[in-house]
Amino acid sequence: MQEYAAASAPAPSPDAGGRGLDALEALGRLHRGLVEDDGLVRRGGHVREVSATHYRVGGLSAAARLGDIVEHRGRHGPRTGEVVQISADSVLVAPFDTTFDAGISDPVFLRGPFRIGPDTSWKGRVVDALGRPVDSGPPLVPDTTNPAASVTPPALSRQRVDASFRTGVKVIDIFTPLCFGQRMGVFAGSGVGKSTLLAMLAAADAFDTVVIALVGERGREVREFLEDTIGAESMKKTVSVVATSDESAMMRKRASGTAMSVAEYFRDRGDKVLLILDSVTRFAHALREVAIGAGEPPVARGYPASVFTDLPKLLERAGPGGQGAGSITAIISVLVDGDDHNDPVADSVRGILDGHAVLERAIAEQGRYPAVDPLASVSRLANRAWSDGERTLVTRLKAMISRFEETRDIRILGAYKPGGDPDLDNAVRQVPTIYQALMQSPRDGAIADPFTELARHLKAQEVTDG
Repeated sequence: MQEYAAASAPAPSPDAGGRGLDALEALGRLHRGLVEDDGLVRRGGHVREVSATHYRVGGLSAAARLGDIVEHRGRHGPRTGEVVQISADSVLVAPFDTTFDAGISDPVFLRGPFRIGPDTSWKGRVVDALGRPVDSGPPLVPDTTNPAASVTPPALSRQRVDASFRTGVKVIDIFTPLCFGQRMGVFAGSGVGKSTLLAMLAAADAFDTVVIALVGERGREVREFLEDTIGAESMKKTVSVVATSDESAMMRKRASGTAMSVAEYFRDRGDKVLLILDSVTRFAHALREVAIGAGEPPVARGYPASVFTDLPKLLERAGPGGQGAGSITAIISVLVDGDDHNDPVADSVRGILDGHAVLERAIAEQGRYPAVDPLASVSRLANRAWSDGERTLVTRLKAMISRFEETRDIRILGAYKPGGDPDLDNAVRQVPTIYQALMQSPRDGAIADPFTELARHLKAQEVTDG
């Protein structure tokens, strides 16, 4: 089905020669102008089949491409969706609205690829997965002259990752320091302080722009996270993309890509961008829901194979840009199901990222926040951030903490006697002080020099023991 607009043009004269060719060319230009995405004529079809999560449309197979946006016109007005499967005689559409009202024979029109045009005026605003404002601010002005690229930079054209920065979070800056353009994972179960740690990292003053993607977040907590945890000052340089848990799988899937496109826009302007994605696990859940609805079989704990293809496609877009561009430093939270750090999503993401900070429930239960396990956490670019002295110190600290933790049961049973093992004696004396020094809350603010702060605590402990 198609919409037609009346248009007239003079017919070419058969004996006009070159004038006839000019007229044909003019007709061609008119036709192209009418059938483009924003023209007066759109390719259309009709609904053939409706299910709880998808609907099938006939008449669009020859023109549609995977990822194209379509507009369905039902009894409650136009609704949009995305093409997720194409067959010879129909296309499968996943709607963006949870309460779509598609009926048999309803008209559906093709709108073409999804486009987003971020602008510097978007800072301080909250948008949904389609780039529409969801806060109380004025309408957003898209930058149509420089749309986001949404393309992974070629590997050999990217800048090298070489400059480090301080996050202000002591346990991160000491054990897993970060560099501009790095992709870091925060692996945690539910309720162990993941959101608080992400907010502390978002407050780092090393970045020009912060992009936050809240994917599958509880609706009640979105405003609290943005207003209280992030704070008004940090929000001035932040663009937030929100898709709550009650929104459709397509909105939760699209939110991550929209946030990445916004980050790419500011990166290409030369900004140092911090992208916080919370969480990639819920993004994977949305991918799974859409793929299974399209008939793809599960291969690993219910996840179809396309999930593990789409994860690197998204995450590889972060990192340093080309010459003259800025960088995207990505902090990716991974919500491990059942505290299993080896579930398929966590295992796949860990191999894509440049390091991971592991939050342990046992540490949180001891009241130590951030609940980061320094022995299980790794930064693959740490050697570019540490000085030689800092590298030596961190190696000694990890050895001491390891010694302390592996003998915990022995000490609880009373089998430990001081004086028999000098290394263990030193660990028993100093590790509790190290743990205390690493504790930090958002109220404490950023710590500029974490190594000096750690040395101050250890010196105070020595004075007390002396």
